[in-house]
Amino acid sequence: MKQLQERPTTPQHQTPARPPANGTDPKPGHSGAQLPLWRINLLRIGYLVMGGGLAIYKWPQLFNHEPWSLAEGTVMCLLVAMSVLALLGLRYPIRMLPILLFEVGWKTLWLGIVALPLWSDGHLEGAFRTQTDKVLWFVIVVAAIPWGYAFRRYVVAAGDPWRRR
Repeated sequence: MKQLQERPTTPQHQTPARPPANGTDPKPGHSGAQLPLWRINLLRIGYLVMGGGLAIYKWPQLFNHEPWSLAEGTVMCLLVAMSVLALLGLRYPIRMLPILLFEVGWKTLWLGIVALPLWSDGHLEGAFRTQTDKVLWFVIVVAAIPWGYAFRRYVVAAGDPWRRR
């Protein structure tokens, strides 16, 4: 009985606080400082470059194409889906940050594993050179990402629980 009396009570007309959608992390113990508006808008530029560029170059190919090989069809569908998520990032720049991190991740891997060895051997030519030129546009996305926030949010912060207690 004593435990019931010591519990804090909230009036029935109050609703729980909603987490802010402006770059803050409401969970105690998580280090998520609010991002300034200029930083959020810089993120939007990254989403626009990624999503807009893919929409301009890939969406027309999605609707007007010859039959694709397995690899071509898979890559095309993946890129169109990524463009939709990136364009969603214009509205929700903080929530969609993982799509930019994925973009930077795969392009960094490709440059390091595919392009760099070819370039260092003096064989970066033809389709590999063309692809490298396209992939290097990712530096705009790299510059747009708030790396400190991303590190605190996805590396340092406590993860979600594996089970309910």
